[in-house]
Amino acid sequence: MELFWWSATLVLMAVGLIGTILPIFPGTTIILAAAILHRVMLGPGKSLGWAALALLVLLTFASYAVDFAGSWFGARRFGATRWGGWGAVAGAIVGIFFGLPGLLVGPVVGALAGEIFGGMKLIDAGRASWGALLGNLAAMLGKLLIALAMVSWFLVATPAPF
Repeated sequence: MELFWWSATLVLMAVGLIGTILPIFPGTTIILAAAILHRVMLGPGKSLGWAALALLVLLTFASYAVDFAGSWFGARRFGATRWGGWGAVAGAIVGIFFGLPGLLVGPVVGALAGEIFGGMKLIDAGRASWGALLGNLAAMLGKLLIALAMVSWFLVATPAPF
């Protein structure tokens, strides 16, 4: 039975890694849920300790912070005003519900709309929205690195099954 729970955990973690790139699933949340499932089903002697699980929870929260901050900082780097930064964040939040295209296009449209609403010219607003796209791609890379760190931490901190 232990082999089954190890297999289920590793499959869920693989799905979580895919979910950090293709936001069909909440990647880091699935990785955290897999670690918790492993802990619950196998018990304290054969799974992670509470300190290791707490670190995974913190990394999960960090991945969401990176996700939302990426669009904002990217837009700000390319000259967005506060309107464009908040528009990029709002676009990212709305874009979550539309999968990968929504996460790529949402911050761009949000930054563009925010800048135009704030009174900026179309060319400058377009530059700010380009920054939101680049920031979003950087955030996606950051989330992937955090997810890889979570899986690595799980594999290192968990006693071997054999």
